[in-house]
Amino acid sequence: MDMNETPGWLVVFADRLDRLLAFWHAHRIVFVVGGVLLGLVLLWRLRGQEPPSTRAPSPATEEKTSWLDTTSAGNEKQNIFERTQNRPGLQRPSSNTNSKTKTTGPRVVSGRKPAQRTTSQQAKKQTIQPYVFYASLTGNTKATADSVLERLASLNGHNSDILKPELLDLAYIDLDDYFVSGPKAQADDVNIANFYLVLLPSYDIDSIITNFLEHLRETHHDFRIDTAPLSQLRGYSVFGLGDIEGWPSEEQGFCSQAIEVDKWLAKLTGRKRAYPIGLGDIKSNAKQAAEEWMTGITQTLQDILEQGSLGEGVAGSGAPIESDDEAEEEEVVDDLQDEFPDLGRKKRQKLNNSNTIDVEDMGGKSSRSKQNTPLAIDFTTYSSSGASVQPRKAMVPKESPTYTSLTKQGYTIVGTHSGVKICRWTKSALRGRGSCYKNSFYGIASHLCMETTPSLSCSNKCVFCWRHGTNPVSTTWRWEVDDPQLIFDGAKEGHYKKIKMMRGVPGVRAERFEEAMRIRHCALSLVGEPIFYPRINEFLGLLHGEQISSFLVCNAQHPQQLQDLDRVTQLYVSIDASNKESLRKIDRPLHRDFWERFNSCLDILREKRFVQRTVFRLTLVKGFNVEDEAEGYADLVAKGLPCFVEVKGVTYCGTTSAAGAGLTMQNVPFYEEVVEFVTALNAALERRGLGYGIAAEHAHSCCILLASNRFLIDGVWNTVINYEKFFNLLESGKDFGPEDYCAPTAEWAWFGNGGFDPRDERVDRKGRPKEEKKLIAI
Repeated sequence: MDMNETPGWLVVFADRLDRLLAFWHAHRIVFVVGGVLLGLVLLWRLRGQEPPSTRAPSPATEEKTSWLDTTSAGNEKQNIFERTQNRPGLQRPSSNTNSKTKTTGPRVVSGRKPAQRTTSQQAKKQTIQPYVFYASLTGNTKATADSVLERLASLNGHNSDILKPELLDLAYIDLDDYFVSGPKAQADDVNIANFYLVLLPSYDIDSIITNFLEHLRETHHDFRIDTAPLSQLRGYSVFGLGDIEGWPSEEQGFCSQAIEVDKWLAKLTGRKRAYPIGLGDIKSNAKQAAEEWMTGITQTLQDILEQGSLGEGVAGSGAPIESDDEAEEEEVVDDLQDEFPDLGRKKRQKLNNSNTIDVEDMGGKSSRSKQNTPLAIDFTTYSSSGASVQPRKAMVPKESPTYTSLTKQGYTIVGTHSGVKICRWTKSALRGRGSCYKNSFYGIASHLCMETTPSLSCSNKCVFCWRHGTNPVSTTWRWEVDDPQLIFDGAKEGHYKKIKMMRGVPGVRAERFEEAMRIRHCALSLVGEPIFYPRINEFLGLLHGEQISSFLVCNAQHPQQLQDLDRVTQLYVSIDASNKESLRKIDRPLHRDFWERFNSCLDILREKRFVQRTVFRLTLVKGFNVEDEAEGYADLVAKGLPCFVEVKGVTYCGTTSAAGAGLTMQNVPFYEEVVEFVTALNAALERRGLGYGIAAEHAHSCCILLASNRFLIDGVWNTVINYEKFFNLLESGKDFGPEDYCAPTAEWAWFGNGGFDPRDERVDRKGRPKEEKKLIAI
């Protein structure tokens, strides 16, 4: 459009708009600041003129405001405990009084707990799920836990808001499930609040309590986990059992482990100690102390249901003074000590290095010499105390309940941390009634075999463990280290003594008894983790020096020690699951990085496969690791490429501890089920082109052997060991491999032939010879 044709009014408008924009750009900062200030002034004045709320108070609030001075909110903390004194001189204001003038003189309190204002969160109906955790070797703490459970169950009968309590043994749960983030709530259980009760004895030996304390400590210091991961708990309380005769004070060890657990739980829950720690002397007032403690717990639970929280301002009400952190609240304690003497309890000291004995059942201190020589051996990457020097002590002191329990099970304790025992197959072989599967697979007659371990401690708590959970558990070696020669001599002595005890047993064959007095083989698989022993290579040298073959079993949790291990006759690794979750559920390992350690051990085994015989040992547990896991096991075999794969059905130990771990006879597979699994596993290996086959079986042990085709020589399986040749090669100092000392498998041991040695006689459960079934023609 031509400018001459543009209307005049439009030109004037454009000119004024241009001037207005120029003015705004020149003064916009002043306008913006002025507008903000004006808005703030208007907002302040509007809020100042807002009338007070006229909402009618609730009955509880009306009762409270009828006698509680509303102007004292700022001084509430100062007067919290002043209200508990009954001092004259103050008349209660009437309920319709609105005066805000301060009253003079102290208040008079009727003794009733002031009702708290109900928040929207508290107004929701909530229920409490109590969990009772315990640990016990001798049974005293278990009995106390049962009584606590019964008391809580009675509350459930009278109040549906308190759910049926659960009793959990610390030795048979995954600690991560309960002490990292707490139990996972179901979709319809959003209003359930968990409440923890922990009952602990005091032991001077490494037990599950040691591991429990280490777990709490690691969780607190783990930067990947929140500062208070258990803050969603409604509350917790701890009860300790000990022997006050041996240790008359907490500083000297009385209930020291319970006290330390109480401290760590205070940190992990965000200071939610619902009731002060209870302490009971097992020889005097344990029952009475437990009753008093439970009375307080009962009242606490009722208060939680009424108020929706632990309350404020008193001991055990949500702001607990931790066992070793009283300095943080020193001024508060000084002010309140007169009215609440319990808050002035002397600061408890941590007792990490106490040289003591079991105090659940016996008093007195250990008579062992107090050695201060450090032992810096650490097998885990997660120990917060790894850098500190710990005094050495016995793993299994003679005065401990662990020693008593293991000796009752037939063990001979050697030194301070080793053991020896003869198995039922040794007794069976002495009477000519058959040897174990090692005879069929590898040529080991059971009466020539010694079963021992240089370390009774283990890093797992397997659900199928035969040792009833009584052996020590740990991730680090922090005990005395016995000399290998002492262990070797003590193990042989203990073994021969037990063999001699069979001398008068009916049916023992004289020639086999004579043969048994010369040990030819050693199974390092009795209990615990043999590779845990720091001087395991020296011990192996002593075995080989007397031409005793070595069969070492490990749980794939110590890769560095496995890497440093010298040659053994045969090296086993227990493969109890095909994936991380199954392994965690079955083996219940103590290491947080158990799966990484497991895979590292498989890599090491792969490297050793051409140096020595390597074996994967699979223990099948129905309901845990059998269903649909053949493919996963095949992947693990492909990773480690062992020489052999043993597949064995679990043996049920028939104890209440096993039942507590969820294991019953229903979890024991039939031999036909084991055969079916092995067939599926073999097919999976064939699909991967790994070159394995089913080589031998021992049906009576519910065990089958798969072998690498390296041992299929001229169409015959060679799984047996030529022990004489092994020792000749070992003494020569030359390099040699597993194929250099193998021998043909006996025909009766081939898969499909049963695997029972024809030189022995089969008997029924009553010891009567089994007769061959004959077909009678009619």
